[in-house]
Amino acid sequence: MALFTVKTSKKVETNIRLEESTAKMLDRYAHFHKGPADDVVNEALEYIFRHDKDFQQHLQKNPDEEVAASVRIKKAPGSVKGAKSAAKSTGSTNGSVARSASAVAPSDAK
Repeated sequence: MALFTVKTSKKVETNIRLEESTAKMLDRYAHFHKGPADDVVNEALEYIFRHDKDFQQHLQKNPDEEVAASVRIKKAPGSVKGAKSAAKSTGSTNGSVARSASAVAPSDAK
């Protein structure tokens, strides 16, 4: 039985980097769910956010905490500045496999 249900919702586009073995398992899990890998990633993260008790306590203790954004959200098509900065930010040489996935911004979820 699957741990969560994959559903679609409003998305923003971002790039994530995964270990090659994780990317392969993501593809297999998406195939198992008969849905796109983007939705699997989103639902897996939402599941973690809901079920991590330590994280939930942290959120309650720090409701207005602002953190530096580490996820780069791609700008809408037609945004020249966004396209240039996205192209610069995707280059890396640490040996990980780059995979593209869409993720729901936490404020857009449910």
